[in-house]
Amino acid sequence: MIGFFDSGIGGLSVLAALRRHAPHADAVYYGDTLRGAGSAGHPEEALGRIATEGLQTLRMFGAQEIVSASDTVAPQELAHASQGARVIEMTGPAARALQPHRGKRVLLLATPATVITGIYERVLQPIVELEQVPISNLASAIEFDEGDAVVRSIIRRALMPIGGKKYDIVVLGCTHFPFVRDIMEEEILSHLGAVEIMDPADAVAKEAATQFVTAGSGSSYFYLSQDSDIFRKRVEAMFPQKTQVRVL
Repeated sequence: MIGFFDSGIGGLSVLAALRRHAPHADAVYYGDTLRGAGSAGHPEEALGRIATEGLQTLRMFGAQEIVSASDTVAPQELAHASQGARVIEMTGPAARALQPHRGKRVLLLATPATVITGIYERVLQPIVELEQVPISNLASAIEFDEGDAVVRSIIRRALMPIGGKKYDIVVLGCTHFPFVRDIMEEEILSHLGAVEIMDPADAVAKEAATQFVTAGSGSSYFYLSQDSDIFRKRVEAMFPQKTQVRVL
């Protein structure tokens, strides 16, 4: 059983990527919806506690191998919280996927919390020429389904100050962002021109598919710390096979 942990719906994009690479893997997902999208405002010490509790919950439900689909929790915090379980987080696979692009100009779009922690900067800076742009409120706008107009406005405001700059790759440094990838692509094209866009979820899913046990029935189990109609609708749309969402 592979466990997935995130603060809300974002990690569903990573689970969906795993389903493309390992459709028969059994998965259990825990979304800490009570403490909010992107864990915004939580200091690193609190993030460590949140990760510890999340991983403990997944272990309780039978996960022996875990994907941390949160872009804000540092690998060292996960190592402490894992209690011996094997963990794949977002930044390492992203760095390995960027190795063939060594020296290129990369723009990381992420939540302010992720930028502040520096977890992508530590692994990507030795490989590429990195610039980071924090996008405030985008993860929560996606989490609470505030609509395309709000999402577009948030992205546009974030990109305007760097309009005209040239990058080789734009990395989506938040697992919520792929849910609005079409809007992001349009705004990136408008402000930055044609550029390759990388979603680390695919690199994470590939590593999980090769390193974890993926033989099973393809079952998915979802648990939340606080009920969310939006989460339930996302699950129904993305995983139409029989699934169950429960609140702890």
